Amino acid sequence: MTMLATLAAIAALQSGWTWTLYEDGPVVLANEIPDTPQLRAILECQPGTGVARLDLFGATGAGIATIVSGTATATGQSEATADHQSVALRTDHPVFGQFLITGVLDVAVAGDHQAVAVPAGHLAKLRRFAELCSG
Repeated sequence: MTMLATLAAIAALQSGWTWTLYEDGPVVLANEIPDTPQLRAILECQPGTGVARLDLFGATGAGIATIVSGTATATGQSEATADHQSVALRTDHPVFGQFLITGVLDVAVAGDHQAVAVPAGHLAKLRRFAELCSG
């Protein structure tokens, strides 16, 4: 691990942000500070449906979303609320497959980008999420 990666990992731990997988009821993978209402992103699905909803907090763009991970691209309809935007993703789509490998997903709506980054140490949770959602 490089010095820069080590410093980034330490900073992430100190800030309290983590990825947490909740498997009871709907399956939820949340980028949060546990035991607080602070959220950056939530992936949620009903087990076995093959469709995940991604909620991005702090972003409020509605319209056609371009979703990119690795070399794969998808489009979808983004819906907005007062504090977040949501977009649905099929778990069998190549963009979701690339997300499982890279841990990085970019969502762009009307030129505004918001990235989701799952560090290597949490990729197993992302893969478990996909497994449960896909059935």
